[in-house]
Amino acid sequence: MNDAPPILRVTQPNDIPDAGLDLVADVVVIGSGASGAVMAYELSRDGAKVVVLEAGPYLPSTEFTEHTPTAFETLYQDHGNQTNTTGDLIVLQGKCIGGSTVVNAAACFRTPDQVLEHWRTEHGLENLSPEALAPYFEKVERNLSIHQNEPHEVNYNGRLLLEGAAKLGIPASPATRNVKNCALSGHCLAACRTDRKQSMLVTYLPWASELGATILSGTRAETFEVNGRRITAVNAVATGAEGREKPVRVEAGLVVVAAGPIQTPLLFQKNELANSSGQIGLNFACHPSLAVLGEHASSIYAWVGASITAHAGDVENPLLGGYLIEAAAAGPVSTSSSVDGGVGPDFVDFMQRSKNMQSAVTLIHDHNVGRVYLGDDGQKKIEYDLDDRDFESLRRALRGTARIYFAAGAKRVFLPTTRRTTIESADEIDSVIKSLTNGKHKYRLTSYHPQGTMRMGADPTKSVVAPDGRCHDLDNVYVPDASLFPSSIMVNPQVTVYAMASYIADEIKARG
Repeated sequence: MNDAPPILRVTQPNDIPDAGLDLVADVVVIGSGASGAVMAYELSRDGAKVVVLEAGPYLPSTEFTEHTPTAFETLYQDHGNQTNTTGDLIVLQGKCIGGSTVVNAAACFRTPDQVLEHWRTEHGLENLSPEALAPYFEKVERNLSIHQNEPHEVNYNGRLLLEGAAKLGIPASPATRNVKNCALSGHCLAACRTDRKQSMLVTYLPWASELGATILSGTRAETFEVNGRRITAVNAVATGAEGREKPVRVEAGLVVVAAGPIQTPLLFQKNELANSSGQIGLNFACHPSLAVLGEHASSIYAWVGASITAHAGDVENPLLGGYLIEAAAAGPVSTSSSVDGGVGPDFVDFMQRSKNMQSAVTLIHDHNVGRVYLGDDGQKKIEYDLDDRDFESLRRALRGTARIYFAAGAKRVFLPTTRRTTIESADEIDSVIKSLTNGKHKYRLTSYHPQGTMRMGADPTKSVVAPDGRCHDLDNVYVPDASLFPSSIMVNPQVTVYAMASYIADEIKARG
């Protein structure tokens, strides 16, 4: 990279003639998030002519409002209302140029070694050892300024998590994030207007653009033209602000589908393609997350400072009951939606005390029990309910969070149940947590990390994507996004996606 900031050039629907576009490229990339942006840059750097199709809009950072409801309306899939079929789990995804990297909380983890070992033994992925992936982790960490929070980047909320964990002997540390000179505004989930978060919007996409990649926003891939075991062209629709649709066709020798763990399988299902294993859309996991509040006697203002400042838990053992707790908060309104704050005067009183709330979210390793598919009505369906095994992990995470809060001086813990449930003292933790039961509409569940649905594996009868990222059933189609994860990884997935996309790009280059 040279010293001058790269310029991101985006073709928006209104820039496209009414007759549409008919493009020819070496590579067409569907999706501009963590995987699509990396693939676009890495292949452009190798001299390929790349076209990127993004269904979401292009909003430069100067248009970000730092207002979460507005961000949901403009930058998120289904305006922030994407849910499972039961209706008790919100699945958050970005839908914009840069994808979810624009609206995530910037938390960064390498894939736990235990997960990679599971992928090797259970799915035949001998190529994805920690040693083999280390250079790719190192590269993306360097490119995205990934570093552990310095002391000034850990707010009081984060320090309380670290202090409570230290008293109990629970592993904990400042969070690691992809930020550069963070402004500590706390608006990560509403997108960073100062370009401090090193999302794809300000890194890999501008780099790809500088190398000649063509990037189209508001352009949704719809159908494939297929010849034997090859996709020869992608047909898309560009939709302008007034709803006018324009056809876009991209003929390419290589197709990269990087639309994410929900949209990628739906696109293949719609085209009835590459599913000889019957696995497309299955094995959905999502790290079901719960926000937990701990009330203190003094003010904390958990939402002041970085969105995620510290974490605690057994990060290295996700498959053996480990869980992750991240000190995180997104403002008083989010606080009120995390737990039952009551109604009327009770709610007013709760909100007045919200400044005293310690806040964190829990993450667990879930067991890929979900499914993503097109219903009989042609609409997207996300079928996912908490498995009993995962509920036990969820209870362990809640128990660990409550213990840390009381060790840090909390006088009460609010659990994220649909009806108010509190723990009034450390002595009550076990009895209250034990009383919780699995069931629909009992918990305020959110997923920030959909994954699975296009499982990677060595056996083509049990997986969709081969170890090199290429679809088993197709010769020129690669899937580098989180849908290829053979299992849940428990930790925030963006670094794994960056590294896997970099690895798959090298596999493509090696194959010529």
